[in-house]
Amino acid sequence: MRDPLNSHPDIHWPAGFSPDDAHAFFRREATLAVPPDQAFALLTDVSSWPEWSPGVTGVGIDALAQVFTVQWYGHRFEVFVGENNPPHRVGWLGIGAGVQLYQAWLITPVDGGTHILTENVVRSGAPKALDTLSALWTERLGALWQAQYDRMSDVVTP
Repeated sequence: MRDPLNSHPDIHWPAGFSPDDAHAFFRREATLAVPPDQAFALLTDVSSWPEWSPGVTGVGIDALAQVFTVQWYGHRFEVFVGENNPPHRVGWLGIGAGVQLYQAWLITPVDGGTHILTENVVRSGAPKALDTLSALWTERLGALWQAQYDRMSDVVTP
C-alpha cells in the first residue's frame, strides 16, 4: 500500500518523516500466532538480520544499542532508534547516501497471537518530481518486511 492517507493514527512520525513528506510510503500488516514479546525480540535482534533479511550483508552495533549500522543492498545505513517501547512499538531512522528511511512498528496482542503493523517512509536527496528510485526502494522494503514476517512465523513459537 503506498497511499499515505492510510497511515495508522498511532504511528509516531518524527519531524520531516510523515507520509506526507515521503517520496515513497509502504505499509504492511499481519496477524501471527506468536506472543508480542517474542515478536518484538526477533525484530530488534539486529545481529541476526544478515542471517535472514534479504539484502542485509552486515551489521555493526553501538555499545549504547541506540545506534547501529546496516549494509543493505550495497548501501551503508546508519540507524538511530527513535522509539523503543517493548513489546509494543519500535521505530528507527536509517540514513544512507542519498536516501533516508523511517520504519515504525506497532505490535498489539490479539486473541491467538499478535497483530503486527509496519509503516515506512522513504526520502531521497532528489526532489519528489525528479525521484525515479522510490519504486525500487518500496520494492526492496516489501521483500525485507515479508522476510521479517516469515521469520517471525517460522522461528518464534508461543
